[in-house]
Amino acid sequence: MKKSLFASFMMLVSLAAYAQPQVVAHRGYWKTEGSAQNSVTSMELAAKHKLYGCEFDVWQTSDGVLVCNHDGVIDGIRIEDVPYAKVQYCKMSNGELMPTVAQYLREGAKYPHLKMVFEIKTHKNDERNASVVDNVIRLVRELGVQNQVEYIAFSKFICERLHKLDPQAKVAYLNGNLSPKEVKALGLSGIDYNHSVFKKNPSWLKEAKECGLEVNVWTVNGEQALKEHAANPYIDLITTDDPIVLKKILKGGKKNKDGKKGKDGKKNKKNKKARK
Repeated sequence: MKKSLFASFMMLVSLAAYAQPQVVAHRGYWKTEGSAQNSVTSMELAAKHKLYGCEFDVWQTSDGVLVCNHDGVIDGIRIEDVPYAKVQYCKMSNGELMPTVAQYLREGAKYPHLKMVFEIKTHKNDERNASVVDNVIRLVRELGVQNQVEYIAFSKFICERLHKLDPQAKVAYLNGNLSPKEVKALGLSGIDYNHSVFKKNPSWLKEAKECGLEVNVWTVNGEQALKEHAANPYIDLITTDDPIVLKKILKGGKKNKDGKKGKDGKKNKKNKKARK
């Protein structure tokens, strides 16, 4: 009983000193001229705007090359069914060639403050899923970017294999069908659920904190929705297509030394003078 009360007390202390959620650009910062979802440009823009992270989607070709694309099909070609030579000249909406994951990571390594958040897509069967995970872990180690990457997946099998191969890596489950306690039992570091999941299961936010899990919510768009989620002390990260809007909201929500919020997040000089 005492342990339970102490744990609850420590959680309240933690929430009282709560830090603002971090901003993750969904498929990169693509809602701007010259960019495109999952492109190297979208990642570079996320880095230049000093966002916490840039989420991107990963598929593997039939000959084992990892590429960045949200959909499993590009230009009418199913990526996992063909060798890389069949898709290497496929372009994204901004005219860039679809990048390989190796190209993406090499560019991302130039921005060490940026977390690159792998979404490993669910392939046709677990044999292929295992191959993708093995190749991802191998590539990340070869390029020396272990500290710059985090992983998410809808597949429980993929998440468990990621954790098995790299127990120190952050791995979050996306599917939304497991409670925080069930996710914790798998050894994963967090839950990364759609905002609708938390509406259906509001107690899961508190439960996740009690389990020591990191909480990410996706995909939150629009100023009002972003403000509501940014004010929730149980949320650690927000994945959004509007990362600059969220960044401005968070900046405006910073507290001054007198505990009051300033419009621009700066100290209120007038109040400071009044105290003298």
